[in-house]
Amino acid sequence: MNVFDIIGPVMIGPSSSHTAGAVRLGRVAFSLLGEEAVSAEIELAGSFAETYRGHGTDKALTAGIMGMDSDDERIRRSPQIAREKGLKISFRETSLPGAHPNTARITLYGASGRRAQVQGESVGGGSILVTGVNGMSVSFTGQYNTVLVLHMDKPGAIAAVAQFMASSGLNIGSFRLSRSYRGGEALMTIEVDGAVTDGLMEALRALPPVLQAILIRAM
Repeated sequence: MNVFDIIGPVMIGPSSSHTAGAVRLGRVAFSLLGEEAVSAEIELAGSFAETYRGHGTDKALTAGIMGMDSDDERIRRSPQIAREKGLKISFRETSLPGAHPNTARITLYGASGRRAQVQGESVGGGSILVTGVNGMSVSFTGQYNTVLVLHMDKPGAIAAVAQFMASSGLNIGSFRLSRSYRGGEALMTIEVDGAVTDGLMEALRALPPVLQAILIRAM
């Protein structure tokens, strides 16, 4: 247990679950898209759906998808800032059977036509658990540098990435593999210790088995 677990995050807003956690979920989606969003579709389930206006969850998610941190003073004005940027955002209440009470599914669209979708939970104290990325099952908290590696499900792909990580001096803290079907696209979720440079990510993207690699920096 660390100090963050005891006293909670430095944040703007009345609730660590409904504001700080929501900002961080939005930031994961922002990082995944890799560019400024021009439109966003946000689905809310459970307690998020019932209280998001009163607790400022809508403002927090809006701030996060624009790249703000949980202690950013602009969070209170995030809807206005979004309108000034031309960012169109829709909120919809939904039912996700079996989901955590504070669950959001965020779909972002960039000017380039790129699309990114994140589903995650705000689990308390500002902490989050990301459970879905672009329709694939994942599990990471955002507390560590997390590398998402999209690749074809072929023999040797995992070994090539793991060997690259080892040769680059990165220690793998956790690893998870998701795939749509055997031989199709698969996604590695790798939480690592230490810094991950832009140069390392470029080298990773150049590996033959890799289709796409995205870094979600620790929050």
